[in-house]
Amino acid sequence: MDEVKSIVTAIKKGDIKPIYFLMGEEPYFIDKIADFIEDNVLREDEKGFNQMVLYGRDVTVDDIVGNAKRYPMMAERQVIIVKEAQDLSRTIEQLVNYAENPQPSTVLVICYKYKKLDKRKKLHKAISKNGVLYENKRLYENQVADWIRKELQGRHYQIAPKAAQMLVEFLGTDLSKIDNELQKLQLVCREGTNITPEIIEENIGISKDFNNFELRKAIGMRDEVKAHQIVNYFSQNPKDNPMVMTVSLLFSFFSQLLQYHGLNDKSKSNVAKALKVNPYFVSDYSIAAGNYPMKKVSQIVSYLREADVQSKGVGAANVPQGDLLKELLVKVMR
Repeated sequence: MDEVKSIVTAIKKGDIKPIYFLMGEEPYFIDKIADFIEDNVLREDEKGFNQMVLYGRDVTVDDIVGNAKRYPMMAERQVIIVKEAQDLSRTIEQLVNYAENPQPSTVLVICYKYKKLDKRKKLHKAISKNGVLYENKRLYENQVADWIRKELQGRHYQIAPKAAQMLVEFLGTDLSKIDNELQKLQLVCREGTNITPEIIEENIGISKDFNNFELRKAIGMRDEVKAHQIVNYFSQNPKDNPMVMTVSLLFSFFSQLLQYHGLNDKSKSNVAKALKVNPYFVSDYSIAAGNYPMKKVSQIVSYLREADVQSKGVGAANVPQGDLLKELLVKVMR
């Protein structure tokens, strides 16, 4: 994220490179950089003759080079953006001759999603020398809530930790999907708003009371009544609450709880760092650890592995997932 800001800041200051090779597992950041270049490097009156968007499935490397070697018309530079360039992965190394001597009046942007260049080969070295080589990795689930907080902070909003966690558990780690939901919230919330679970529930449709976060919390507190209420709700709304997601999140929670039991230093800051969680949620682990000794946690992890297999139809093909989840809950809390 910091590297994205650095690239954008440099462009704003006029430090524009002839090649931007954007690669990696997270398409959101690649699109953000490419969109910024597309929107800001040329003036609107220059774009008609000097800005071009190509798609990897429709062109060859020779086509890209041919266009990149053109001179701009009545402008200082031209911009060529190649989207879905991963479709050229078999021939992308043919770009090396151009990368070693790029046209200084061309800004060539290569969007190479879900893949990366081989560092040992010449193209990687040439772009590193003459342009910008940006590589990203998909954020882990425990990093996404913090990304949401920082993203909203940059847009002059705040968000409650529970609200951010609700978004992560409902939308997963797809940053593009999350960003779409954040934009919806911006339309209904004034700048400066602290986005709460109630706002999430009202505008995105995620229940603030019946979700995986609340189920995890209820189980950790051994609140059997609340846990069974949530599981019954999930059973009645299986499409919105797939068992495989619930089991995955519970598995993550109890795996972290095992790690918590093994910590010598159980201070709030150390637990947050070791488990890679927001300090706001540390008390949940402390309470759960008191309710579930290490031996019981190990047993629960085993139950969750079994439930994960069953949720995918192995050994329980004709059993409703709601019934499997209820059976799992009984095993966990007995």
